[in-house]
Amino acid sequence: MHVAVRVDRVTLDTSTNRFVVILKDDVHGRWLPIVVGTTEAQAIALQLEGIMPPRPLTHDLMKNLMESIKAEISRIVVNDLRENTYFAAITLQVKKNAYEIDARPSDAIALALRMQAPIFVDEKVMKKAAVIDQTTISKGAFEESDRPFGDIDQMEELNIKLQKAVREERFEEAAKIRDEILDLKHERHQI
Repeated sequence: MHVAVRVDRVTLDTSTNRFVVILKDDVHGRWLPIVVGTTEAQAIALQLEGIMPPRPLTHDLMKNLMESIKAEISRIVVNDLRENTYFAAITLQVKKNAYEIDARPSDAIALALRMQAPIFVDEKVMKKAAVIDQTTISKGAFEESDRPFGDIDQMEELNIKLQKAVREERFEEAAKIRDEILDLKHERHQI
């Protein structure tokens, strides 16, 4: 199953001095932070801000090439996470033929924004790596039965730390805390 997301923002993780693209799942209140290179961060940020560079960037060139041969991107999917590396696929439509092309998520996102193509994340990737927006929890998006009975204080403490790390845009630390939460849930057999 794929989850529709939007690019929320591009930010600098001040603890690691690396750029992070935040994909937001508005339905379930989850954020997926993906570390990207400087060039890709710039390409995504410029498109989000509607700024046209004086000369085409690489992703602009790709868009121009695809439009010249009447190719369309029907969607991109962040489809895997292995050893802290994200993978994506671009579904390209040329005439009546569809092609799935392997891509780095940063390139796929930059291209999807330019081509106005929908962006999705595989649910298994979201379950592995998403950060839950605590405001969604406080609004009752999760049932009371989802709340663990044992070690409530430890889980609450980790959730508070996670929310603080996200608020302060320390996404790599947030990912580590998220992993601690998942480990604790596994110990409780909740996943």
